Amino acid sequence: MALGRGSASNGTVVLGAAVLLIGFLVMSGGPPLAEAAKYTVGDYGGWKFNVAGWTKGKTFRAGDVLEFKYNGAVHDVVSVDAAAYRSCVPPKGKKALRSGHDKVKLVKGTHYFICTVRGHCQANMKIAVNVI
Repeated sequence: MALGRGSASNGTVVLGAAVLLIGFLVMSGGPPLAEAAKYTVGDYGGWKFNVAGWTKGKTFRAGDVLEFKYNGAVHDVVSVDAAAYRSCVPPKGKKALRSGHDKVKLVKGTHYFICTVRGHCQANMKIAVNVI
């Protein structure tokens, strides 16, 4: 029984293309991974008073980036531990970010950030971020 014109070659071309695609995916490490998300803390209002609830409903993953946007003349950002977050008292010597546009890349775990200007943390200018 004779094959129709191009029958054998069409199957070969499709098989060859599939093998090339599989080879490419294996060599490249598979399909592209989702890019890290970038979050502006406080959304449009930025890093401000009463921002503590901003994280609710958000899922943060390792590699995501938090952007703190604020007026550096009147605010700052300090990464602290849970005790300092609760007490609003950063450890001595802890360096504050003051650029007004700070970026922090997240790793797995819980991260705490406060503003150290007198009274600001107590006015809920602080966030706790759980990262998976």
